[in-house]
Amino acid sequence: MKTAFFAATASLALGGVALATAAPAFAGEAFVGVYKHDVTFIGNAVGLGAAGREGGADIHLGYRTNRIESLRWLGKPQVHTMVSINTNNTSNFVAAGFDWRIELGQPGGFYLRPGMGLAYTDGKTGLPPANAPGLTPEERERRTYLYYHRIDFGSKVLFEPELALGYQVSDRVAVELSYTHLSNGQIFHQGKNQGLDDAGVRLVYAF
Repeated sequence: MKTAFFAATASLALGGVALATAAPAFAGEAFVGVYKHDVTFIGNAVGLGAAGREGGADIHLGYRTNRIESLRWLGKPQVHTMVSINTNNTSNFVAAGFDWRIELGQPGGFYLRPGMGLAYTDGKTGLPPANAPGLTPEERERRTYLYYHRIDFGSKVLFEPELALGYQVSDRVAVELSYTHLSNGQIFHQGKNQGLDDAGVRLVYAF
């Protein structure tokens, strides 16, 4: 599973490089963020659900293109690619998708940034039941620990909706309060859909 995750990371990184080289020189923006992993207060408040089983922090590293003018019918989105590394080495993920910058008033101040993408995680799927008959005490203990300490995503491929509130500090630098959610939406998998919520702050630098 770790091999598949690193292969997906490499593919996504190559895709980001391809987007960057296809665009004009110095186009787009890079971002880095620090997030609390598996928070529960946001998902529970909006009805998306949250597992609250894993800990640590997530480091998000990513790239966004400039607005794609040819996708006028889609609101001229930016394309984002990103990788998230968990400090406890539990559920890492890579993601790619679209997002839209919506100015709140005059450009250069506050803005909203909703987005939607797809993600691939190396987290757990299909955790075995701890109450199955015939288990040794050691195996029952192992499964019980996993139940209380790991998210069961149900699927390796997940939806990745996100929302950020940003402020343009200068021509090149912005800061964003950011929320990212992962879940299978009962589309990629039927059954377990505990999901992951990340909440944190990220620094954005435009080239």
